Amino acid sequence: MKIQPSIYLAIGLVAGGTILSACGKKQEGNAQQQQIPELSVITVGEEDASLESGYPATLHGENDVEIRPQITGFLTKVNVQEGQRVSAGQVLFTIDQVQLKANVDAAQAAVAVAQANVNTAQTNANNNKILLDKNIISAPAYQTSVDALNAAKAQLNQANAQLVSARKNLSYSVVTAPTSGVVGTIDFKEGALVSPQTLLTVLSNNGDVQAYFSLNEKEIYALTDNGKKSMKEALAQLPPVTLMLANGERYGREGKIISVSGVLDPTTGSATAKALFPNPGGTLRSGNTANVMIPTLQRNAMLIPQKATFEIQDMKFCYVVGDSSKVHSTPIQISDQNDGQNYIVTGGLKPGDQVVVEGVGISVKDGMQIKPKK
Repeated sequence: MKIQPSIYLAIGLVAGGTILSACGKKQEGNAQQQQIPELSVITVGEEDASLESGYPATLHGENDVEIRPQITGFLTKVNVQEGQRVSAGQVLFTIDQVQLKANVDAAQAAVAVAQANVNTAQTNANNNKILLDKNIISAPAYQTSVDALNAAKAQLNQANAQLVSARKNLSYSVVTAPTSGVVGTIDFKEGALVSPQTLLTVLSNNGDVQAYFSLNEKEIYALTDNGKKSMKEALAQLPPVTLMLANGERYGREGKIISVSGVLDPTTGSATAKALFPNPGGTLRSGNTANVMIPTLQRNAMLIPQKATFEIQDMKFCYVVGDSSKVHSTPIQISDQNDGQNYIVTGGLKPGDQVVVEGVGISVKDGMQIKPKK
């Protein structure tokens, strides 16, 4: 029997439609698989966590000494430079000594004259004593010579005192370092008129550096376990602290919190705390700023990265992977303490939960299906 060409055409159309349908379903399935994103997750567990809290601090040398002259005069020499490290007794400034040396010379001459007068008066008194013993002169005459001797001795004592004062003033013309340290700003140059009211510089003894920072009332209560232990006991139990410098690097030596003020500032509600850091190399300077980093150990804590959370109306949420790898937003409670990278979760999660840590706040949506990637 002869088959008509139209029948072949019909068979071809049916077969083609079947193939196209199968290909479409396959492509649709592949597209659905491609639409499921692969995102990083973590499994929540309990562990001991050490977090740090940073407190802005200002650094001061252990002893900052104001250097002021003790006399009035013109600066003739500045012997040091700003930022120079000096030792105790080293000459810092020299004040004009011409008039001061002249005063010393005059005082020495006055002492010599007074001493000569004493010698003369002593000789007269001795001679008059001999004459008195021989009844050649009267007792009042002898007493007059004794009084003259006493007056000459008083003038000698006065001249010696003036010499001591002149020499002392001359010594004040050389301003020396009372302690070792680093020279601060020098505002007065050679030729400037200075007086005891003039601040020549500040000498910072920064072998040890004190970092001053503030603790609020709530932090102080937490430090003393709500008053269950004294501040002295609390400070003794604190671990060493570190210092984060202004350039973002951590200072290489640990310090210790040594005191917390017993009075709260009524305007800020905070107390001043002080930490002490060794500074043998002189890296830290008075006036520097930094952050005192106080570590806190949390036992059996659940940690999640801060990037795994988002916030709605002051509440924290994260995405937990559930059945069929679908994620759902979950409210969580966190500790007030954090290190800027992680949160300590105090409620809303349990050990073993899987939390999404990638794409949160960008591509992850509540109820979407993902491919968890660890």
